Amino acid sequence: MRSSTTSRPPGTDTSGLSHQMKPGNAIFSGLGTTVFEVMSRLARQHGAVNLGQGFPDGRGPEDVLRVAATAVTDGWNQYPPMLGLPELRQAVAAHDKRFYGLEVDPDSEVVVTSGATEALAAALFALIEPGDEVVLFEPLYDAYLPLVRRAGGVPKFVHLTPPDWSFDRAALARTFSPRTKAVLFNNPLNPAAKVFGAAELDLLAEFVEGSDAYVICDEVYEHLVFDGRRHQPLIARPGMRDRCLKIGSAGKTFSLTGWKVGYITAAPPLATLLGKAHQFLTFTTPPNLQAAVAYGLAKGDDYYDGLVAELQGKRDRFAAGLTQLGLGVLPCDGTYFVNLDIGSTGFNGDDQAFCRHLIEEVGVAAIPVSAFYAESPLSTVARFCFSKQDAVLDEALARLAKRFG
Repeated sequence: MRSSTTSRPPGTDTSGLSHQMKPGNAIFSGLGTTVFEVMSRLARQHGAVNLGQGFPDGRGPEDVLRVAATAVTDGWNQYPPMLGLPELRQAVAAHDKRFYGLEVDPDSEVVVTSGATEALAAALFALIEPGDEVVLFEPLYDAYLPLVRRAGGVPKFVHLTPPDWSFDRAALARTFSPRTKAVLFNNPLNPAAKVFGAAELDLLAEFVEGSDAYVICDEVYEHLVFDGRRHQPLIARPGMRDRCLKIGSAGKTFSLTGWKVGYITAAPPLATLLGKAHQFLTFTTPPNLQAAVAYGLAKGDDYYDGLVAELQGKRDRFAAGLTQLGLGVLPCDGTYFVNLDIGSTGFNGDDQAFCRHLIEEVGVAAIPVSAFYAESPLSTVARFCFSKQDAVLDEALARLAKRFG
């Protein structure tokens, strides 16, 4: 005789109380809401001009967009090669030769990824064993720390401060050890807008060789360098060719951050290892976007020079406006960002409170730079993104003038 009791899956709580689930991964479940989301949400609530989000608000190069569109309608839309379309790998190799004098084999030394963040993840997962130490320079991009920890790495920090955001021999000696397996190095540096010079790169290379370590080089802002400076990739320094994984980003180079196309240059053993990690992350990247990026990387000097001129002009426009208000603007060598010394504003509070004040009382959104530190956060600097339309920058300055003018 069939029982009248309704059958339930094993383990179901029949008391009416919620069942206690096993916890998720501690590293990711322990992350709070990012400061970018917090500030953007507040900006929407208060109708603020949002200079917190780090992306351009233009369309990007029209010819590159057309190549991507044509590749969708007329091209191949099934799986492309796992390591990237041959034409894009060739374009990356040609780009590295053109700008940095590097001889790169496109078949064995280039891997295409779904954005630079995936490239970072693949590099860390490929290189790091649990307990390996990873050197990080803070302030740092917010993805670095959870990725290092998820890979099992032990983070060790080099603390950078304004106005020069530099490091010396003593700072590196405190951080490097025989257990150092990798360095994660962002140049140009977000959020500090710092471009590291030859002496700093050579000092870092000395410690990398001394620890027999690798360097994951996040160089997504390589073409956003101002005032006649030239980006110097660490991979081109003496002794670094076989130790570095150089990461570039089409999103930054072509102002198309939603495309998520990254590329890595590395010596064959590192590229092979990286490809194995990439295979089980995203496997591949949309072929039409790869085709368009291959086209874009071959654009003439007029494009690259024009990109620098446009963004340097926006930097100068916004920085000059802040300076005219008597506010302390920190040096900006590159990237999308200008930083403000909060002490120059007369505000009595830290950077978190200052940025909330700006949104709620002034109507302009910025990001507190303390959010980019893991240890001993600097709480006296706010970051503004200037890669916006001139009218947006001018409106932000007009609102700031009402408070600080």
